[in-house]
Amino acid sequence: MFEPRVALASLSGEADADWARAGSEYAGLAFLGGIALDTASREAARELVARDRNEFLPDDPLAFIDAELASLADAAIEPAFNVRSATVEPVREAARVCADHDAVVEVNAHCRQDELCAVGCGESLLRETDRLAEYVTAAAESGATVSVKLRAEVAGVDLVATASRLETAGADVLHVDAMDSEAVVADVVDATDCFVVANNGVRDRDSVRQYLEYGADAVSVGRPSDDPRVLERVRDATVEWFASPA
Repeated sequence: MFEPRVALASLSGEADADWARAGSEYAGLAFLGGIALDTASREAARELVARDRNEFLPDDPLAFIDAELASLADAAIEPAFNVRSATVEPVREAARVCADHDAVVEVNAHCRQDELCAVGCGESLLRETDRLAEYVTAAAESGATVSVKLRAEVAGVDLVATASRLETAGADVLHVDAMDSEAVVADVVDATDCFVVANNGVRDRDSVRQYLEYGADAVSVGRPSDDPRVLERVRDATVEWFASPA
């Protein structure tokens, strides 16, 4: 799907086109965003800014996605955009923009800030599988490649069953934040035919190999995605793994 099989994971308010270009020497895919799309999610994002969290809050989120992706047209990295919404239609519209740029759209079922969960965004979607599946289907109907960012260790959520349901709904990629349950990646790999990107604690050769041994198709780097030393270690370990004889 992309090479090298290292992704840059979205960082709210920081993961823009310039950030993606800066990491293009080390990664094959960059998840820009996340960005709030609708009224409720944007109001939640404003509340987060009020308590000193970085957020993207452009006047027109869809125009922002379009401009950021357009600016990466000649970049040596595949683009993706992580989106948040409390309603389905803006996800469909964002997916159309991504499809126009041959970019991946990523449905955010991951963020755990209270403000976002209270309006039905982020990890709260993991507890509403029907609604999350509706988002995925709407995005898939646009023609875009669809990723879903998931989080392990959410109380009351069977992540493996959710992953299987999302594959049926049209997901192509499952981006799994394993938290402290790294082995859940193997369970998701076994349960679906989706392309699985493993996230959380990816910093060095050992962490890369652990996730790839569990069957992940790729790994992603979150917080240190702007640290060339970490990115180089992760890239080299990933390339080494896939170059080794099976």
